[in-house]
Amino acid sequence: IKRYSEKFGWHLALKNVPERDDILIHPANDALQELQGCIAPVSKLTGQGKGIQSRVAFEQLKAIAFEASARKESIFITIQSAINADKTETANDSDSIKRII
Repeated sequence: IKRYSEKFGWHLALKNVPERDDILIHPANDALQELQGCIAPVSKLTGQGKGIQSRVAFEQLKAIAFEASARKESIFITIQSAINADKTETANDSDSIKRII
């Protein structure tokens, strides 16, 4: 869902996640340093829990999600763990990020 806070401005929040609440999606390049249970998209993985150009990836994701929300479409997201941090994927790779609408 579309959400606003002083800290992150307009961002996304997940709902209907079993046994969890307040899962936000916002920019962050280092999961251990910048996230506390939230999700941050990145343009390219650089290591375990690390990536680059998170703000670019987030703005792309946010635009897709906000447009779908405006059309009253359902939005689904699938979270995948990287098996090997050496195998990096970019946000434009059709296999790594699929339109979540």
